[in-house]
Amino acid sequence: MKLSKAIDKLIMDIESSEWKSKLEVMESRPDADRVHSDIFFFFDINIHRTIILIAFNEQEAEILWAGNHAEYDSPFKGKKRIIETWLRNHGKIK
Repeated sequence: MKLSKAIDKLIMDIESSEWKSKLEVMESRPDADRVHSDIFFFFDINIHRTIILIAFNEQEAEILWAGNHAEYDSPFKGKKRIIETWLRNHGKIK
């Protein structure tokens, strides 16, 4: 139940925000980690260590990946270069 509420809060924050810069996202959500110079953020929902990768554009937010911390470590290993390769392989960046 706590996880569900934390995800609902993240969704509410995204829907109600008018973020104009990456810095505003990170100031508003201390759990946000910009993982690429574009619009890609991981949000670390501390309850159950759930991590969500979200891509933003001017009109919407798209969840690209979600999982727990162990599932995050497997493909990404906490390295931005590996995350960038993953984004490229999934057609999200060139």
